[in-house]
Amino acid sequence: MNSRKDTPIERIWNGIYVENPVFCLILGMCPTLATTTSATNAIGMGLSTTAILVMSNLMISLMKKIIPGRMRIPSYIVIIASFVTIVELLMEGFTPAVYAALGIYIPLIVVNCIIMGRAEAYAGKHGPIESVFDGLGMGIGFTLALLLIGSVREIVGAGTCFGIKVTPAAYVPVNLFILAPGAFLVMAFFVAIMNKLKIGAARRTGWDPTEGGCGGCGTECMNCAKLGMCAGKGSEANAEGNGTDEVKEKDV
Repeated sequence: MNSRKDTPIERIWNGIYVENPVFCLILGMCPTLATTTSATNAIGMGLSTTAILVMSNLMISLMKKIIPGRMRIPSYIVIIASFVTIVELLMEGFTPAVYAALGIYIPLIVVNCIIMGRAEAYAGKHGPIESVFDGLGMGIGFTLALLLIGSVREIVGAGTCFGIKVTPAAYVPVNLFILAPGAFLVMAFFVAIMNKLKIGAARRTGWDPTEGGCGGCGTECMNCAKLGMCAGKGSEANAEGNGTDEVKEKDV
């Protein structure tokens, strides 16, 4: 990996925007859709997940050389489950209202694909400092996503934000938004905004990412070209720059 992307700022920005786990990678949908009925619940789930992400990434990174390859996944689950238990007990003792509101979704953090995915894709292959900031970035991105969804759903669906009345007395709450369909509607709205921002940024680099069947992956088209998934001129430029066999045959 490029060393530039291993800096703390790059890791945090990666989790917040570049690879936001909710709006870009579409991971952790169970807690995202179920616990965002209010901004308070969203903050509680986001912060608890962030703490577990940082601690599990650090521990897995420190132990990566002593964990046998065939025992990798079970070891990760045990490490993550241990930190989930610690966080669950702390929430029960210090924030009982949030603990009661989140309920079963706190222990279910053990199987949250965001945490397992970062352990497998990053923490198990990088040093502890980089892994901590990677977990922190992903956790902040997850928390911000939950907070945005939860705030919109609470304001539109109940007329409050963090339990405080923020709408005029004449406003009639749209109860749909605090139900399951409302979660999907708000989620789709923010995913559309994120896609628009990313495609717009890719176009400003000098070429249209949707041209020629490209999926809009922007600067990552080199990876698409290797998989034969991208037919845009960005992939051709990358292929030519890397001297691939296909370009050489075409030149011949």
